[in-house]
Amino acid sequence: MNTKNLYDKVFSVFGLVMVFFYFGLGYILIFSDYFNYIDKPLRVIIGTPLIIYGIYRALTSYKKIKENFFSSDEDE
Repeated sequence: MNTKNLYDKVFSVFGLVMVFFYFGLGYILIFSDYFNYIDKPLRVIIGTPLIIYGIYRALTSYKKIKENFFSSDEDE
């Protein structure tokens, strides 16, 4: 097995985990009462870019996972 290929697969899966982290943190900041000591507008200002960045990471992770796991081995 090619080491670079394994490296790319591991980081593709790590990128997917980070997508859930960004979505989760953005959701918790905006909709949870856990951070009541921070004003609601500030939580929305911080949480919205996290969710948008999570969408961006989801699209790029999808592309990388598609390349690394579902491409044919003839390209190598």
